[in-house]
Order: sequence, then structure tokens, then C-alpha cells
Amino acid sequence: MSNPRHSGLGPESPSTRASGNRSRIKSGMTIVAGLLLAGCAAVATAQQSESAPPAQAGPPPAPPPQTLSTRPDASGGEALYVAKCAMCHGPGGMGTGLLARRMDTPLLEERDNLAAPFVVIAARNGIGNMPAIPRGEVSDEDLQAIAEYLAAGPHGGAE
Repeated sequence: MSNPRHSGLGPESPSTRASGNRSRIKSGMTIVAGLLLAGCAAVATAQQSESAPPAQAGPPPAPPPQTLSTRPDASGGEALYVAKCAMCHGPGGMGTGLLARRMDTPLLEERDNLAAPFVVIAARNGIGNMPAIPRGEVSDEDLQAIAEYLAAGPHGGAE
């Protein structure tokens, strides 16, 4: 047998041969120990995944958007509100989330303290993070109908 420590210039001594055997035995034991540890880790991981409750995949899903197809009976100011405002001020809308930081009732349709003139001024000029809504997007007549609908609240349409 050849030994890497043996220079090849003479016969291999018994101590060199024994040293080589010990080295091979240590290497073999290290490999066996590594395989045992890997096997134990795999078993432990499998047991944890079987017994652990499924991990939640993030925040709960957003509520479905309010659209005229989800509220087919809407008419007048309510239909205009759903078409023009609910994407931000309906459940899950960004405007609702921002208002929730400051108000107990962030959904505009559920509020009972909105005056029609306030709604018109807030919409035309913008308020807080809400941008101004120009007449090209919502006419004065449509905005007045939306404002009167919200002022007559609270409404159950947002549910």
C-alpha cells in the first residue's frame, strides 16, 4: 500500500503505516458522523413540518372591490359614488385606510356626520392625501348627487 507520507525512497516503516491507517479511520468516522447528523436533521425537520400548524402566508386578503356589478341596484348618487369614489373610499381602498388612522368610522358611506357642502369642497380642493377631483372627471351635478347621498348616510352599501 502506498502512503502519502512515505517518500518512496525505502521500505515503509510500521509507524508510518499505522499513522496512515489512523488517518483513514478518522476520515471514515468523520464521514459516518456527518451522515448520521444529516439523517437526524432530516427526521427532525420532517416531524416539525408534520406537527406544526400551517404558516400564514401574509396579511388577510383584501375585501372585494365595490363596483356597479357588485351593487346592481345602486342608482343616482349611490351609483355615482360606487363608480367614482368607492375604489378609494370603499372597503380596502387607500382612502379608507388613511382615514382609519384618524377616524373611528373611515368608510364614508357609514358616516353620519358628512355635510353635502363639505363633501363638495373636499372633493374639488382635495383634502389630506386626497387629490382634487377636477370637473373633467366628475361634473358639478354628479358631485352634488354624490354629496347628497353621503350626507343622507349612514348607508349599508359598503358592507
